[in-house]
Amino acid sequence: MTSNVPAETGWDTAPGLLDGAMNLNLTPRQCDLAYWLGGVAQGTLVGRAVTGHTDEEPTPAHMREDGPLRDALIMELGCRSVAETEATKVLAHYVAGAPDTAGLEFFATQLLDEARHAMVFRNHLLELGVLETELEATVAKVSADYTREVVDPILDFALRAVRDEQDFAGGVAVFTIVIEGVLAPAAELSERKWNVLDPAAGAIARGASIDEIRHLSVGSTIVRDHLLRHPDYRPRLMDILERGRSLWERIPDRKYVLEREELFQEGMRQHAELIADYEVFPGRRLLDTTPGERYDLAERWTDEMAESRFAYMGLDPAVMRIA
Repeated sequence: MTSNVPAETGWDTAPGLLDGAMNLNLTPRQCDLAYWLGGVAQGTLVGRAVTGHTDEEPTPAHMREDGPLRDALIMELGCRSVAETEATKVLAHYVAGAPDTAGLEFFATQLLDEARHAMVFRNHLLELGVLETELEATVAKVSADYTREVVDPILDFALRAVRDEQDFAGGVAVFTIVIEGVLAPAAELSERKWNVLDPAAGAIARGASIDEIRHLSVGSTIVRDHLLRHPDYRPRLMDILERGRSLWERIPDRKYVLEREELFQEGMRQHAELIADYEVFPGRRLLDTTPGERYDLAERWTDEMAESRFAYMGLDPAVMRIA
């Protein structure tokens, strides 16, 4: 790895998702196309461009065996691949609606990031033993209800702002605060859950998280700077965020997360010897956690991250705190 790779895009130097999203402040002008080509393509993706992991981060044999652990990961990656695919389509409107070159280049790179995430999530299903001829049907089967009840409503909300209402700043707020801001902590949990049981899946999650840090940070800067230039926009933004919170309160994401966490729970018990002393966070063994506790942990991380990012943007984090 060359020395000109920014620390936040280096595999060994980038912070964790929560730390980076809470403390790293980046601008769209910093994260332009040249930054992506140098820092991401020649940093984060070195040796991992196709599969999201290296040969030294393997898919263990037990992950190709039928059982709840494999089923949990297939469900998780199937749902995440569809979410990333649909997000890629929505981001085309952000590229088209960007008010300047810096915004256009940044959202072009985010579009590519999300498309790559979808690709590596699908590719890992093949590494888990899903036949290529059955890949599309497998993804559709595990993700259909989740897509209809969770993914479609939140992305439609983003489209209304950026496409239908031609409100670029509002669309950025929806994507950064409502969509990525609420989903990101689950991605952090995914990395911590899988990096021992399936090092390849853990690496895939790590790579996606490095990208999400950049998306959250730059998106927050765009919203902050827009408010500084247009303080009269604040009521409009607060209305968007209130509607975003209301939407999340109605979306049944918990049932889908808990369904796969129950499968994960059963599967990790079957392979307890692999993670006997592994701590999902300091002082708490993964084996001792429950599906509900892991879900609640992700929600707590959401609140903590929101407090930091909202303070940076000059907003009250309570507006997006999910009861």
